[in-house]
Amino acid sequence: MIDFSQNYFALFGLPPRYRFDPARLDAAYRALQTQVHPDRFAAAGESERRLALQSSARVNEAYRALKDPVGRAQYLLSLHGVDATSETDTALPLDFLERQLERREAVDEARSAGQTGRLEALLAEVRAEIAALEPALADTLDNERSWESARAGVRELQFLSKLAADIDAAIGGIDD
Repeated sequence: MIDFSQNYFALFGLPPRYRFDPARLDAAYRALQTQVHPDRFAAAGESERRLALQSSARVNEAYRALKDPVGRAQYLLSLHGVDATSETDTALPLDFLERQLERREAVDEARSAGQTGRLEALLAEVRAEIAALEPALADTLDNERSWESARAGVRELQFLSKLAADIDAAIGGIDD
């Protein structure tokens, strides 16, 4: 089975960095799931089946966290004692928040008017901002190893990712 004391990166044999080869993560995930999948232990004793189920769940949890850029950044910060999602510190730059508020209003208007093209343009805009933010965040995490200063970038990335998902859902709602 797996070593439950390992952090997610070690579990997959990856360096604890924001940037890594996603193909290595996918390959390590498949290899681990092959080893620990509960179906392989269907004829085993109850404790072994339970351990296989727990191992498989841990591998899935680790994979989801590292595959997602926001989850990976949050997890990396948590390894260094920094909680990027602390409810006691939710400050973001005012200009960032104002821009997102304007975008949310534009999304609501476009959704109400059934303007799929406008929603797609807003989604492209948000994804471009995410794409611009990620390299800077990666440098802060991987090169500077400045955990506290990375918090704001992680929160911005989380906010933008949620907005992109909401816009995507709005587009899907119009298409239905």
